[in-house]
Amino acid sequence: MLDPNYSLDVPQGFDDSDAETGVHPIARKLFPAVTAADAFRKAHEWLREQDVRLADVSWSHMDDEDQPYWLSVYFTFELDPEEP
Repeated sequence: MLDPNYSLDVPQGFDDSDAETGVHPIARKLFPAVTAADAFRKAHEWLREQDVRLADVSWSHMDDEDQPYWLSVYFTFELDPEEP
């Protein structure tokens, strides 16, 4: 059973994966850091503890911030195929 704090609310029966413009539920987690290496370290530590499938990553740099490097990790939850 998934922890509800890590779940996406999607209407039951929602499936647009076959449509040309397919919509797929995806989550994003931000990892702000002082250095780029620290952002990767934070993401690595978090991801190794989660049962998720990494879909994509992106970078942002915010000038004049305490933690100017922002690594965005996009992922989907790995659902048990045996559960309804």
